[in-house]
Amino acid sequence: MSFDGLFTRAITNELTLALKGGRINKIHQPFPNELLLVIRANGKNHRLLLSIHPSYARVQLTNETYENPNEPPMFCMLMRKHLEGFILEDIHQVELDRIIVFEVKGRNELGDLSYKQLIVEIMGRHSNVILVDKERQIILDSIKHVSFAVNTHRAILPGQPYILPPKQDKLNPFQLNEEEILRKLDFNAGKLDQQLVHGFAGISPLFAKEVVFQAGLANRLTLPKTFMTMMSNIEKHRYSPAITMSEGKESFYLFPLGYVNGESKSFASLSEMLDRFYFGKAQRDRVKQQATDLLRFIINEKEKNEKKIGKLETTISEAEKANEYQLYGELLTANLFAVKKGMKQIEVINYYDENGASLTIPLDPQKSPSENAQRHFSKYQKAKNALEIVKQQIDLAQEEVAYFDSLLQQVEAASTKDIEEIREELVEGGYIRDRRKRQHKKPQSTKPVLDFYVSTDGTEMIVGKNNKQNDYLTNKLAARDDVWLHTKDIPGSHVVIRSKAPSEETILEAAKLAAYYSKARTSSSVPVDYTLVRHVKKPSGAKPGFVIYDHQQTVYVTPSEELVLKLKK
Repeated sequence: MSFDGLFTRAITNELTLALKGGRINKIHQPFPNELLLVIRANGKNHRLLLSIHPSYARVQLTNETYENPNEPPMFCMLMRKHLEGFILEDIHQVELDRIIVFEVKGRNELGDLSYKQLIVEIMGRHSNVILVDKERQIILDSIKHVSFAVNTHRAILPGQPYILPPKQDKLNPFQLNEEEILRKLDFNAGKLDQQLVHGFAGISPLFAKEVVFQAGLANRLTLPKTFMTMMSNIEKHRYSPAITMSEGKESFYLFPLGYVNGESKSFASLSEMLDRFYFGKAQRDRVKQQATDLLRFIINEKEKNEKKIGKLETTISEAEKANEYQLYGELLTANLFAVKKGMKQIEVINYYDENGASLTIPLDPQKSPSENAQRHFSKYQKAKNALEIVKQQIDLAQEEVAYFDSLLQQVEAASTKDIEEIREELVEGGYIRDRRKRQHKKPQSTKPVLDFYVSTDGTEMIVGKNNKQNDYLTNKLAARDDVWLHTKDIPGSHVVIRSKAPSEETILEAAKLAAYYSKARTSSSVPVDYTLVRHVKKPSGAKPGFVIYDHQQTVYVTPSEELVLKLKK
């Protein structure tokens, strides 16, 4: 993993320089496994994120915004009681483990000095945030509770003593020379990267592979020297945080990864790099969990309507025989004198045919000649009526498919709040039942929360990420002379530029936003239409988010996540 002991050491140093001596002003817990501390230090407010997400556990400073729940969780309230207003005295790492300890002091409700430790253990799905009374080394509480039934080494429960995880029998690489490194390695056994991981503390497979790669022909001479050089650079904080991209996969570390053989992008700080790497990842994971039932419903409804269209098209092919039934009726009427009851068919001259060809008409032997003629006229009328109704049903089913297709795209780009708005929309449309009825709570009417961006030349741009937001943005918030954008014939977001005459650069940037928040996010050369809001209309009775427009122009752009991050307000 990228967040190994060496990376933990580096982020601890970065946090110490930024936060040491700061005051903890606010504490939030936007999600069950994430804490956000606002710390005033060095003349500015810093936002410290402590995440124990099973896949994205990390500690960093962040510029991302998080939506807080209406009622803070119990652990958040306890944290506020014990830590708000306290001073952050120090930050340190436990040896080279992925454990960071925040030392804080302040006065309790009695006015006495109190010392606490906020301990963050980054261990994948076993990650945790633990609040400890420093003087007694007793756990006050933790985000996750772990009993002796789960972990025989220690229990993480209120009132239990805090015990560090079991130590691993590994050497500290910062305290070794080349000879000591050589004694730990067996060059005849091969798999040198794995030997580095198993022999030295704080080293991940990622770092070990880079050491072997940098050593070239790894041998007893080159490998120890390369290892020592890289460790010296880390010890002296000489590194350039970078994300390396190869074959659609991203990896981050303290420096570009040569063994990955891909493109690298460097960042000014570790926290800035982590913000970029984790942009949207944890949110999409939370949305996926929260919207599982919703996503299943949308997919099922879309597939159901697609099957319905197939059946209706089969009905149309049968109904198109209406003219044939009419012809049978008219020819029978003209030849009633030649038809006898009991006949199964009759061959007559088709006087509608230029060549006067004959035509065989099927008959019901149980019916009289006139009843047979009437039978074909009835089939004609029924088929004719069915044709009109079926075409209407196909149009409606196609609208439903397009609607649910747009919802699928919106779920992919949604935040947790956006998901609730999509759910409300389906309730209002009568597709699903309102779960809140059981709780006898009246839903609160609130304005949709839109995403705001600022173009390179300072022009404001607004994005709606679901139908409620799109309707509000286009039909209520936007001025008539603002510029409106949407991907051409592709499900996506409405984007509005708050300007009557935006620059060409701003139009292209807004078009890239529209392409990014569309079904064509991963495509290139995406067509995006733009026109004035005055030319955008919502037809009466149309589905949420659906509009028609004219006077449009089209540009072709390639979506860029980098640009989205850069322009985010």
